[in-house]
Amino acid sequence: MNGCVRQEGFDPSKAKTTLNKWLYAETGAAVAGVTEALEAYHFNDAAAVVYRFVWNRFCDWYVEFAKPIFMGSDEAAKAETQAMAAWVLDEILKLLHPFMPFITEELWAVLGEDGPKRETLLCLAEWPKTPKKADRKAVDEIDWVIDLISEIRSLRSEMNVPPASTLPLTIMGADKDTKARAKRYESFLKRMARLGSIATADAPPHGSAQFVLREATMALALANVIDLTAERERLTKEIGKLEQEIQKIDARFANEQFMAKAPEEVVEENRERRAEAEAAADKLKAALKRLAAVAA
Repeated sequence: MNGCVRQEGFDPSKAKTTLNKWLYAETGAAVAGVTEALEAYHFNDAAAVVYRFVWNRFCDWYVEFAKPIFMGSDEAAKAETQAMAAWVLDEILKLLHPFMPFITEELWAVLGEDGPKRETLLCLAEWPKTPKKADRKAVDEIDWVIDLISEIRSLRSEMNVPPASTLPLTIMGADKDTKARAKRYESFLKRMARLGSIATADAPPHGSAQFVLREATMALALANVIDLTAERERLTKEIGKLEQEIQKIDARFANEQFMAKAPEEVVEENRERRAEAEAAADKLKAALKRLAAVAA
């Protein structure tokens, strides 16, 4: 799709766009992580690394970042992104091949129908090499955008903000790099984080929820978007349910007969449930505290 076909002689280490420099670095980290885990026979760790890279970095983020480039007018950036996407898809197939040999071999053949002719079957192809040194500036920039969108999405979810609502974002204490990034990715941030506007200021607007990202403080105005009283009641109720669950599990652990007779898998299941409930309660308590600040 979008003309992402392998290009003869394409060198990903010479990418010029920030996005493609970031993907090149992420690919290198994935290759290094999977190789190290496989050599140590830690197959579950290897699978986790390649899963995170393919799903969370390439599919979740690179594809979204690439859409404006494909729809834009910069033909050089578009051509580079098409070639980079095709190159990374080949690297992905190589990394996935030990876990999914048959489907990756088939995809290797299908993707090989376009572009330069395949020289070998995937099972005989050379294992990916760890790419050259990463461009840290490019990595930091794209990671900043990803972290900002993730924080905003998390806050919106915690505060039960209606999905269709767009919120104004105010940035305080930002250095020149952060201001430049906010301007450079403004349209992307608005689309991905459902923002109505992005501005800088010395103080947060009234009724805003705040979080810190790098050196800057971010504020989202919520007072006119959600019912603060109803949301406070909802969070308090959810926290109460989770604390009751924790108390029930603690009572089981305090029961000597239960601990003596229960199978180990049942005890472990209860430990996991308690940890999940505690983590969820802590998250909701943080949201409740943040809500109190909004209402102040």
